[in-house]
Amino acid sequence: MRTAGVTGEGPADTNPEAAMSELVPEPRQKPAVPMKPVGINSNLLGYIGIDTIIEQMRKKTMKTGFDFNIMVVGQSGLGKSTLVNTLFKSQVSRKSSGWNREEKIPKTVEIKAIGHVIEEGGVKMKLTVIDTPGFGDQINNENCWEPIEKYINEQYEKFLKEEVNIARKKRIPDTRVHCCLYFISPTGHSLRPLDMEFMKHLSKVVNIIPVIAKADTMTLEEKTEFKQRVRKELEVNGIEFYPQKEFDEDLEDKTENDKIRQESMPFAVVGSDKEYQVNGKRVLGRKTPWGVIEVENLNHCEFALLRDFLIRTHLQDLKEVTHNIHYETYRAKRLNDNGGLPPVTVEIEENHESNL
Repeated sequence: MRTAGVTGEGPADTNPEAAMSELVPEPRQKPAVPMKPVGINSNLLGYIGIDTIIEQMRKKTMKTGFDFNIMVVGQSGLGKSTLVNTLFKSQVSRKSSGWNREEKIPKTVEIKAIGHVIEEGGVKMKLTVIDTPGFGDQINNENCWEPIEKYINEQYEKFLKEEVNIARKKRIPDTRVHCCLYFISPTGHSLRPLDMEFMKHLSKVVNIIPVIAKADTMTLEEKTEFKQRVRKELEVNGIEFYPQKEFDEDLEDKTENDKIRQESMPFAVVGSDKEYQVNGKRVLGRKTPWGVIEVENLNHCEFALLRDFLIRTHLQDLKEVTHNIHYETYRAKRLNDNGGLPPVTVEIEENHESNL
């Protein structure tokens, strides 16, 4: 009995850790975390020259320059051409031989693209202003946005054909519309059905920036109320304008663009290419019996906000959204409709068959 007792109790007395191991499971090993690459920090042993990449890009851009294509749409008489001339401080819209600053700007009769090369600080920009017909001036304005939409898509098609060529150009000429300034009449009431129809159709193919033209015809209270009403109508009708919420890349972009969408849009502007003397300084403005409305004075209008937004902060983003969103949407649809084959392949097959 004693031997049996010793034999039964032996394992518990001689190896208690083994008994505990049966009750307590072994801790799971954490998955191996890949080591960070050695040397990815600022403590370099010597100067490499990475910081010169920005300067290299700047020099290349200054040599080649860049393109920017802007379209203006709206009723005749809203100052579209004058505003564009004011934006770029030069006669870039509807220029013709023999036209000077004192002559009245002629009305547009067809869609025309007028190109100019502007240089500032050694940087060259090929600016193209696409002028449109007197939009909405006819008695029957049904589907009057179609010629404009057709023009925009034609530029996408032109770029696509160059892109799918076997021996394509090193730098494809870019005639795509990067931005469309849509001019809203300063009625102070609401958007016209035509305004909403146009923006609803065109917002799918181009970056639309709505602006209230000739804002000096409204009081400050009327202007504020009209801006709020326009924003509300656009939201209710599901009309998106640039900058679109879905394209905000990070929190910083979202914060900045939310402020623009909720406070600035649509920009209430006044355009003028005439200068007047105000307090000893020459300023761009419109002269009235009550004084001079200064174009670049934020207390008078929001022209300076539009200019900064369009040129100084969002110009490159306008081009990127055009290429990465609007053009890619057109390109995918076009290639899908064509069976994924570029048009040039069809021509090669036809030539081959004719030779046989």
